[in-house]
Amino acid sequence: MKFPARTTSFHSQTRYRGGMTKDETDARDETATPFTVIAPPVSAPATPLVFASPHSGDVYPADMNPAAGLSRASLRSAEDALVDRLIADGPAHGAPIIAGRVSRAYVDLNRDPAELDPDLIEGVKGPAGAKTAAGYGVLPRLSGDGLSLYDRRLSAVEARRRLAAVHAPYHDALAGLMRATRARHGRAALIDWHSMPSRATGVDVVLGDRHGTACHTGLTRRLTALFEARGWRVALNRPYAGGWSTQRWGRPDEGFEAIQIELNRRLYLDEATLAPGVAFGPTRKALARVIAALCADDGTSTDRR
Repeated sequence: MKFPARTTSFHSQTRYRGGMTKDETDARDETATPFTVIAPPVSAPATPLVFASPHSGDVYPADMNPAAGLSRASLRSAEDALVDRLIADGPAHGAPIIAGRVSRAYVDLNRDPAELDPDLIEGVKGPAGAKTAAGYGVLPRLSGDGLSLYDRRLSAVEARRRLAAVHAPYHDALAGLMRATRARHGRAALIDWHSMPSRATGVDVVLGDRHGTACHTGLTRRLTALFEARGWRVALNRPYAGGWSTQRWGRPDEGFEAIQIELNRRLYLDEATLAPGVAFGPTRKALARVIAALCADDGTSTDRR
């Protein structure tokens, strides 16, 4: 299965749910791309920030063949539904957005491609990392609510095909954005946006900077202050310290920084239907203010510790 990449300009076409045009939404099973890049307009201010939403995809390729009887709700239970819509103001303030279009149940873009699950994929030998052993490797074995995604094992050929079609192109494009941003600004900072189930923690936002190693402290402090100014409770690194993208790009000494943001789904989502919740509008507006302020001043111009 081939997923040609697509890059669009900000506001170059009307956007619908999932970040696609209406015609694309109607035909997405036939023309789905693994990701979308929305570039800032030429009039946007300069910023070293790059936004990503790797888990907001809701496309399920036909060759997935999930377990018979698995409900649509379970299949979609790991999605960071609508996160790409929450951060849509990024390009207007200079930050490009790269967003996954294919569901993380098919391929998890925030996992190391080497994290293959021997309990799911034929011919794979251990050992596997803790998350992979728990069923959540780069090709997940379990749904977000803990049910088996398959009633079969995947072949090694099938696994390699998925990684080549979805995972590799996304990360090649993200690498291009990061390197181009560093070339323009002397540094590039990845803001990796996610959501977390309301049951996961009692706070509203979790910032993951890999315990202070993935970005300069000024970026973490600035984000903390911006979210707390909205009245939201913020935690640092617990229970989410940052995934593979944060690990891969969190190299401040080389001019690359990364931080993962987990938003509590109760702030914006009906978790039963994955439709916008009653607070979606206010949360969207609050995040628009956070994004505008962050792109104007990420707090690291004078703090390089």
